[in-house]
Amino acid sequence: MRLLSDAPARRCARLAALTGACLLLSGCGTLYLLQAARGEWDVLHAREPIDKVLADPHTPPALRARLTQVRAAREFAVTELALPDNDSYRSYADIARPYVVWNVVAAPQFSVEPKRWCFPIAGCVDYRGYFHERKARDFALDLETQGFDVAVEGVPAYSTLGKFGDPVLSSMLRYSDDQLAATIFHELAHQLLYVRDDSEFNEAFATTVEDTGLERWLVHQGQTSRMRAFREDQAHEQGFLDLLTHARAQLARLYASGVPREEMRARKAQTLTRLAADMRALERRQGETYPLYEEWIAAGLNNAHLAAVATYYNCVPGFARLLERQDNDLKRFYAAARELAKESRAERHAQLCTQPSAASAG
Repeated sequence: MRLLSDAPARRCARLAALTGACLLLSGCGTLYLLQAARGEWDVLHAREPIDKVLADPHTPPALRARLTQVRAAREFAVTELALPDNDSYRSYADIARPYVVWNVVAAPQFSVEPKRWCFPIAGCVDYRGYFHERKARDFALDLETQGFDVAVEGVPAYSTLGKFGDPVLSSMLRYSDDQLAATIFHELAHQLLYVRDDSEFNEAFATTVEDTGLERWLVHQGQTSRMRAFREDQAHEQGFLDLLTHARAQLARLYASGVPREEMRARKAQTLTRLAADMRALERRQGETYPLYEEWIAAGLNNAHLAAVATYYNCVPGFARLLERQDNDLKRFYAAARELAKESRAERHAQLCTQPSAASAG
């Protein structure tokens, strides 16, 4: 989670985290499949084992230091977090661009629920991811012409759910060492447990593993000052989440109210304008600005932004309680999560997730 200026971007960007899995799908659409296949091939072709990069005398010192930390965090993920011991994040790929994928999230004009796309293997997910920004923005523009609220975000990392040996990407080096370790924990958690048709469950599970994993990683390293920063950032981030959650609930009630569409449109705009002002006020109180939120406000806050945040956070408190009930034992937590995964989506969400206070109307 940490350093809030990057953390929300990393969280929301992960809505495209399974883009590479489209290589395995037959129902993605021919053009979408082709761009995904070519993009994934390029990434895999660029991989080099981290041990080889570290042994190369020409490796820049800064990169050597980052990958040394990555290697240590990767081993910690296996030995202390009981995460998969496979080829993922044991190689490095320089992709020579700031993001590996650009994701598109959409929501209807009068709904806080994301549009979903369904594929034969991955199931239904709340995003579409593209390896080229222009293709993502063209797709977003087409959705906008259909009346959807849309958000496009750059994605530094994604997962193929262990189907391929996912590398550490040069785009991931925008994160601090701690954020990079957290990202690896998150993506490995997806490989441990993935439930079809339930992005909220999957992302909240991985986010919970990420958070507890990062906390334990910092304790393992004896970094008490970074632990304090971790706690401060958690508190700061929660302030923004409270604002976004409150606005989402307000809009859910509005969209379910049945008022005339023109009145609904005007009240929606008022709510989002007030949300932007509240977010800016919170930034002033905290004494810093956060690039992702500034980008959202500049582009115009909309339902897609609120839906994206909800995908990651609505079920996190439930998973945190589940971890506590397992005495913070991760292996027992994983087993309990697997049992929940056997239940219906509605039953899982009733136990874990915070719902908007009224159903959304599309």
